[in-house]
Amino acid sequence: MLKIENLSKTYANNIKAVDNISFEIKSGDMFGFIGHNGAGKTTTLKCVAGILEFEQGEIFINGKNVKKDPVGCKSDIAYIPDNPDVYESLTGIQYINFIADIFKVSKHERERLTEHYAKQLTFTEALGDLISSYSHGMKQKLVIISALVHSPKLLILDEPFTGLDPQAAFTVKEIMKNLCKEGGAVFFSTHVLDVAEKICNKVAIIKKGKLVALGDIQTVIKDRSLENTFMELAINE
Repeated sequence: MLKIENLSKTYANNIKAVDNISFEIKSGDMFGFIGHNGAGKTTTLKCVAGILEFEQGEIFINGKNVKKDPVGCKSDIAYIPDNPDVYESLTGIQYINFIADIFKVSKHERERLTEHYAKQLTFTEALGDLISSYSHGMKQKLVIISALVHSPKLLILDEPFTGLDPQAAFTVKEIMKNLCKEGGAVFFSTHVLDVAEKICNKVAIIKKGKLVALGDIQTVIKDRSLENTFMELAINE
């Protein structure tokens, strides 16, 4: 589903945000990406999503190269950032239809999926409201619905539970699980380590741009918790 080979990304100030990392995510994987602020998580996610260019390495999505076939790769993914920046002059349903138009989703399919996910996220009554009236949590729900409206094979999320109430966070976790059960994959960063430990089958810990742990979650944490493992590998020198 996703293959990263020797990825490196350096910013203009010569800081290497991602330093020669490699890993693979297969269909059905719930892959948690863990690290402190500035460790390289968001940079990696943005490189995979085709938002950031990178100077070294290769990224493949469903066998397609992100650099050589960016449109083909984007058709298979949905990226949900940690900050939901959306067009506030539109209503919620107008924004969803805008995204559905980009991905050429049929009228029937977009209506079906919008109704399904809006109901799950208790968002149906807000669909006709202007986005400018939404709270942060409501904007996050809208971005999630619009990301799912084209049935992506790979869901990429950066801190997906930020701003969500407990019920919505639970629902998003269930949506992520169902996508994996149906043959898709989820690649997400989070600081909520107990959630990652409960729902992920694979995990990577990144520190200063380098991977310090990678693999099946039980292999990585052994007889410890993910929090203890993270503190030992990523925080303590």
